[in-house]
Amino acid sequence: MTSVPEAYIAVAAMTLVGIGFPVGSFIAAELLRPRKSPNDPTKLRSWLLPGYESDQSLYIRRDSTYECGAEPLGEAHINFHFQYYWYAIIFLVFDIAFMFLAFGGVIAIQDGMADSEMIGALATLTVFTILMGLGVWHVFRKRGRIYI
Repeated sequence: MTSVPEAYIAVAAMTLVGIGFPVGSFIAAELLRPRKSPNDPTKLRSWLLPGYESDQSLYIRRDSTYECGAEPLGEAHINFHFQYYWYAIIFLVFDIAFMFLAFGGVIAIQDGMADSEMIGALATLTVFTILMGLGVWHVFRKRGRIYI
């Protein structure tokens, strides 16, 4: 029998990795990235590669947007109507719901539920799916119009 602290060692390790990886990445990027030379701002020098300097004055177009070799036209920020995101939102809702339903079904099968409990759970999941479908049908019946 394991004690409570032993049961949470894996959670503590994953928490440390989850926090340590981004923090370590930020620190490494701050220490190792090339910096502008204080004497000549057009040159970059690297602490990791001493003696290697790149002259940034040669790259005049470095601040422009690269788009498949063609000159960019217009603004990069275009306002899209919210209705274009409906398909993505609906996909995500059904995808996440399916993941929970599938995991619940796998657990129910592994636990060896009785047939009556399995039918009750299946009926509940069917009602849940029907209610989600009715919500989507209602949105599309309104032709996807939403007023924010």
